[in-house]
Amino acid sequence: MGRVSFFRWLLATGLVLIGCSVGFYWAAPGFPELRQVDLVVLDEKPDGACTVRWTDPFSHRERKGPYLCDPERDPILKAPNYDGSDLGWESGFVVDEGSDKGQLYSLERDGDTTDWQIGLSDTLLVGGLLLTVVGLIGWNIGSLTWVGGVDPEVIRRARRLEDAAALVTQDYGRAVDAVVEARASLHRELVDEELGRMPVARLRDVAGRRLAVGELEKCGMHTVREVLHAPPWEELSGVGPRTAVRAVAAARRMADDVKKTVQVRIDADRPQQGTAALLVALQVLVEAGPRARKAAEAGGELTARLEPLLIEAAPVRGRRQMWRAGRERRRRALAAAAELRVLLDAAERDRMHQQFAQASVDLLRGPESDSSVLSAWVDFEMRPQEYYDLLRTPLVGGATREVDR
Repeated sequence: MGRVSFFRWLLATGLVLIGCSVGFYWAAPGFPELRQVDLVVLDEKPDGACTVRWTDPFSHRERKGPYLCDPERDPILKAPNYDGSDLGWESGFVVDEGSDKGQLYSLERDGDTTDWQIGLSDTLLVGGLLLTVVGLIGWNIGSLTWVGGVDPEVIRRARRLEDAAALVTQDYGRAVDAVVEARASLHRELVDEELGRMPVARLRDVAGRRLAVGELEKCGMHTVREVLHAPPWEELSGVGPRTAVRAVAAARRMADDVKKTVQVRIDADRPQQGTAALLVALQVLVEAGPRARKAAEAGGELTARLEPLLIEAAPVRGRRQMWRAGRERRRRALAAAAELRVLLDAAERDRMHQQFAQASVDLLRGPESDSSVLSAWVDFEMRPQEYYDLLRTPLVGGATREVDR
């Protein structure tokens, strides 16, 4: 209903402007009661600025003051044509009431403020009427959309629900990816350690007895790991190319075999370098609990259902889109909107939006620090089974192997 709200805002603004117009009109000072008097022009400039003398009709005494005479009046009324002297004649008005009673009144001078306020009042009235008309028309058109059973708010609510569902799925996916990456890093570390304990002579078990192990040992390579990470054979003095190629191939085959047998261990007595990172990543999922996983699964399923419905119901977003769509397209859009309402009602009953939001909050965690590592170790000591269960679950590591205690 955002479009209808916009026209409501226009309507409210128009009414406010009309109210301001009325206020300025009533606040403008009115014209006082006036009485016409004859003015004797004592001196006059070409632009009409003059000094005049008149008889106050109330106090019956002569008064003198500045006045704006009509420069276009008949020349016979000006000096010296009027009476042969340096005096002229003009007609004016004096105030007939109030504290300014008897004072000369000039419409050109004293009416400027009143004219400005009345002009502003007229401008505000015209603008207010235009906004009011546009607001009323737009509001009625938007209301017709709602009365016709096509409520654009359904689309907006569904979009918000889809965003929340997609967000919790992404948050859980990032937490899972962090565990998978940390586990793989620790697994590589354990494999590398195991290869470092294998003497280079073990390569003969794969490459055969004819492998010149002595040449490798003379170059300082005493373990399978050193052979696996050795520089190109051209840089190794004393090792022939054939020996180098056979040795590296054998080391790679042994590394593949070790990868299949080595299992990830979380050993508090002998912690590996990557153990802390794995525990920190696992702690996020452990603290979030099964509810976060269920929320992520429900979010993925809901997103898969909402996305095609939102595409079908796209014309429902506005009256113009509905008019432009064909009959069959409108029928599908209305059917999709009806199904969206059913999904939204079910999600509201199950409080899915709140569950998604809470799961996303539970899955939030700051960067790894000394305090977070210590917290993960303490938490692991308190409930190790939950950490081992997560390492076994296919959601975390695919076909994850059993973890050695």
